[in-house]
Amino acid sequence: MAKKVLIPLAPGFEEIEAITVIDILRRAGIEVTVAGTQPGVIEASRKTRHVPDCTLDEAMGRADDFDMIVLPGGQPGTANLRADSRVKMLIELFRARTKFTTAICAAPTVLSAYGVLAGRRATSHPGVRGTLEAGQVVNERVVVDGLVVTSQSAGTAMEFAFKLVEVLCGKDKAAEVNEGVIARL
Repeated sequence: MAKKVLIPLAPGFEEIEAITVIDILRRAGIEVTVAGTQPGVIEASRKTRHVPDCTLDEAMGRADDFDMIVLPGGQPGTANLRADSRVKMLIELFRARTKFTTAICAAPTVLSAYGVLAGRRATSHPGVRGTLEAGQVVNERVVVDGLVVTSQSAGTAMEFAFKLVEVLCGKDKAAEVNEGVIARL
């Protein structure tokens, strides 16, 4: 059965961090649902416009179906995710059901705000790293600590995406997808 991933998009999300992850996960055969925090088109941080698959409200009704949630960074996207009570509810649900909670760039601050990083190793964009409440904050491009995966920035989005494929589907699947992508990992 295919793995399923939820990616919420809030206005001001970082394009590279969201689209790269969506692309690589879908190439791996993972069912990705992109859910907008508001209906209709979502404008990203660089003013590109994106049409989600559904609204976050619609995705919440299927929350138990997902194996992972991925929070893209960017500003004000990260602040918008952190301010959304539905995102908090989803993160708490994923933790309670022992599912993956993942974030890149500034978005690990959302996981930190909800206690997900307590006692764990984590990373984020250097500009917000000092605000993380984690067991150990590290300067690594991608960090996996149990069911939590964090990454640094748009420049690490490809590595982050392939690590998500690896934790969901294994190293062989990640290598298979990279045969066509030819990323330096």
